[in-house]
Amino acid sequence: MTDRHHLLVHGGTFAAVGDGGDISGVRNGSSPDGLFVRDARHLSRWQLTIDGAVPEALSPVADGDAARCVLVPRGGRQEPPAHTLFREQAVGDGSFVESLRVTSNRPVPTTVRLAVTADADFTDQFELRSDHRTYTKTGATRTREVLDDGVEFGYQRHEWRSLTTVTADPAPDAVEETGTGARRLVWTLDLEPHGTAELTLRVMARPHGDKRARRVPSSPAAVNRQLLRMEGEFVEGVAFPTGWPELAAACARGLADLASLQVPATGPDGEELRVPAAGAPWFLTLLGRDALLTSLFALPYRSRLAAATLPALAATQATETGAASVSQPGKIVHEVRHGELAHFEQVPYGRYYGSVDATPLFLVLLGAYVEQTGDTALARRLESHARAAVGWMLDHGGLTSRGYLVYRADQGGLANQNWKDSPGSICGADGSRPSGPVMAAGAQGYAYDALRRTAWVARTVWGDETYAALLEQAAADLRDRFQRDFWMPDRSFPALALDGEGRQVDALASDAGHLLWSGLLDKEYGELVGRRLLEPDFFSGWGVRTLASGQPAYHPLSYHRGSVWPHDNALIALGLARYGLHDEARAVAHGLVDAATATGHRLPEVLAGYGRESHGEPVPYPHACVREARSAAAPLALLTAVGGA
Repeated sequence: MTDRHHLLVHGGTFAAVGDGGDISGVRNGSSPDGLFVRDARHLSRWQLTIDGAVPEALSPVADGDAARCVLVPRGGRQEPPAHTLFREQAVGDGSFVESLRVTSNRPVPTTVRLAVTADADFTDQFELRSDHRTYTKTGATRTREVLDDGVEFGYQRHEWRSLTTVTADPAPDAVEETGTGARRLVWTLDLEPHGTAELTLRVMARPHGDKRARRVPSSPAAVNRQLLRMEGEFVEGVAFPTGWPELAAACARGLADLASLQVPATGPDGEELRVPAAGAPWFLTLLGRDALLTSLFALPYRSRLAAATLPALAATQATETGAASVSQPGKIVHEVRHGELAHFEQVPYGRYYGSVDATPLFLVLLGAYVEQTGDTALARRLESHARAAVGWMLDHGGLTSRGYLVYRADQGGLANQNWKDSPGSICGADGSRPSGPVMAAGAQGYAYDALRRTAWVARTVWGDETYAALLEQAAADLRDRFQRDFWMPDRSFPALALDGEGRQVDALASDAGHLLWSGLLDKEYGELVGRRLLEPDFFSGWGVRTLASGQPAYHPLSYHRGSVWPHDNALIALGLARYGLHDEARAVAHGLVDAATATGHRLPEVLAGYGRESHGEPVPYPHACVREARSAAAPLALLTAVGGA
């Protein structure tokens, strides 16, 4: 997070609070603060006052799994603060808990009036994004009900119902109206000389459609103990490199983050699963591509992620064609949302299939999972889903008719449907955008790998030699076509994409490294590409840029046209190692690990593309997800690529 917001994450719940632990509900930079569950804001205001005034942060909230701060009444040097407030907050599964301790600094009895102003606006996350769109909500009503020990906020729009319950121990002396819809919980506390009083406030969110039985933890300390147990289970048993402590620390930090980024999902038979969410704050939900790549990176160390991700995506696999959702039979979902706007189809993301590469990556992960674990039962169970995914690639996806996986801009959703999905990310070196259908290079590599791995599964698990031979031939034909149509001889590099007329989109981009990971290029071409990615216009010192500098399209603070993405570099490192370019793989790994070391061993979603020679520390990208599953798993991929070197 940026702009002095601090992020607390637990499963499908996150809170963003300010330096003093408050939630104002006002956008401050790239994102708002609040408590969010299942895409809705269940606390939009949470503000502490003492004797009617907002205290100042003596020790502000620091980044971590709990928010702790020390507050004092505002004053001057001549009059030391009369009281000190120790505030601690934590997020549970659908809950938020806070402990407050007020200590008198005076030698005589004193009375203080403590108040917490709370509100819940139930705003959908899509309403809070930077595009500032507005959505009609006919018939929506909000309620506030005073309880013996707090207040309950309600929201209803036709069949849609959500609740947020705030309770306190001890109960407030009063619950006051504020004139704004918020409610103020008030305590009058009598303190002995240098005495202390303690309060605990608990918030339970009950989002629409979530029927799980949950309870608010007793205290922030209880939440922290639970998080530590979860993190310990994820980290336990992984053999970290002893000769490279910085990589070991990044792997441990990444696994701990993955533990807190697990969100509930359902398998084909209704079984409950926990799968990696894409990232917080905006993507604390199942995204197909993100969950698949995260599971692939973690596979040698935590195969349980793949074992949950595969059936969860099989359960949401498309079975029919839908224009708004971009669904087609066999296609793997791109994004699953649970919010109000998705429910009423005001945004297309309830189940949205605007991804050209989630389907082949589903097959890649299935094959890799069987190879890594020897668990053939899952491959047998998901055989029909895998065959449907292959069918989508060959038919609807375009492999048979166009020779490549193809996508078209979706006016209601994503303009680009490969991993670089921001507008303008697929471009020529001059920044021009292709017209018509797009055939992105990286997706063809995934398709090639998917065909080969599924052929192996068909032969070894399903016992279908004919089908295996068909897929192997399709993979070989794709490889031959690709090297003919995408290779740019004058640059010794593959094009970023082909446009609808088959013309090369000629930007020099990091996607070429994904082709190494997939094994699509022959050895000579692969070695040329691998060495080219380590030249100074590509390699910033922290990682490979998404777009080589020096091209008119390059911008170091663009989301996909010059920035450095850890997961992109993890794939590149794996690809370099596959082609025997071990020195280059180590260079990429060391750059990323150094970036992680400079940021508390946690890799963000994306870094700015500025070179290390011009600035000695990695420059943050201003709107990056701080907790991002692919970046959390990236150090594990580096460990696979280079070991402890």
